Amino acid sequence: MRFAEFHAGQVIELGPRRLDEAELIRFATDYDPQWFHTDASAAGKSRYGGLIASGWHTASIAMRLVVDEVLAGSESFGSPGLAYLKWLNPVRPGDQLSVRITVIETRRSKNNPDMGIVRWRWQVFTGGTLEVLDMEATSLFDLAQG
Repeated sequence: MRFAEFHAGQVIELGPRRLDEAELIRFATDYDPQWFHTDASAAGKSRYGGLIASGWHTASIAMRLVVDEVLAGSESFGSPGLAYLKWLNPVRPGDQLSVRITVIETRRSKNNPDMGIVRWRWQVFTGGTLEVLDMEATSLFDLAQG
């Protein structure tokens, strides 16, 4: 989507994307090798009752869906960061993840009118109902590129 296509109050639904156990373990082994992400036997005896995905993996899947379905072909060139990021519930092997984006604000930069700014909330759900991630991000768009 191009910057001009975003507007406050807009809701964008993405996914679903299934997360299997092999991918969950592979990501955790490479980037977040804590036992409850990598050791099915130990995780099964824990308070979680089984493996859970790294929150960073959940955020990465959301990012992939947003890039593939929203930002591809746009003027997006980065982000100055997040206002917050919360992991609300565990993600488990076999879960179907979907993303709901709500655009909070769009505007041109006061200092650089060739830069568009989108502030948006990303929520990730399993099975379409259980919220597992909530974050507010700001994305930058190069309007001179258009």
